[in-house]
Amino acid sequence: MRMTIKEALDYLNTYGWSQWKLGLSRTRELLERLGDPQKDLRFVHVAGSNGKGSTCAMIERILREAGYTTGFYPSPYIEDFRERIRYCGEYIEEEALCRITEQVAKIADSMEEHPTHFELITAIGMEYFRQKKCDIVVLEVGLGGTFDSTNIIDAPEAAVITNIGLEHTEYLGNTLAEIAGNKCGIIKKGSDVVCYENVPEVMEVVRSTCAQEGCPLTIARFGRIRLLEQRLEGQTFQWLPDG
Repeated sequence: MRMTIKEALDYLNTYGWSQWKLGLSRTRELLERLGDPQKDLRFVHVAGSNGKGSTCAMIERILREAGYTTGFYPSPYIEDFRERIRYCGEYIEEEALCRITEQVAKIADSMEEHPTHFELITAIGMEYFRQKKCDIVVLEVGLGGTFDSTNIIDAPEAAVITNIGLEHTEYLGNTLAEIAGNKCGIIKKGSDVVCYENVPEVMEVVRSTCAQEGCPLTIARFGRIRLLEQRLEGQTFQWLPDG
């Protein structure tokens, strides 16, 4: 008998946030045994300290309005766990969540080192997005960049870096430069890079990483945004060209 939604969520919550362990080895093994669903997908990968969620939401909506079928992997959720995995703006179906969680659990429970909560959800999302044949997936980093489970993907279509500040220093480093270096781990050869205009210490790391990987860099300067309308349902803004 297939898992119920309660059983699926109880299983995932067994491996809660307190068991956070950075590293890609568990995610790599889990996804390999699922058939590497991420290799059939294209991504926009978003990292940063602040603004990741809203940036991801705007990117996903823009892509959807442009006619793409979209996957969206934000974190964390607000009211419903299924917010974490979305297809074309709709939450993952309970049936699909239960079915794929059961599939992932069978693999995870046989592994020598069990995947964490976030790694399990990442695997479920990747498999769901593959089954839905998404044109593109907007992927929000959970923590940092380099060793976050979302960074199991190959070069994304675009790597986006939002504002970077001092956070999670026990995991990411004690200086802005160290934290920026970790978040810039999502920058890979073959990707376009868009970065919010951060402080010089951060921008130096971003530019250096882009040069090393041979990636073109676009700096999103706040002064180029003209807010046209703001309401509870959303915002309308204009992006001004250089000059």
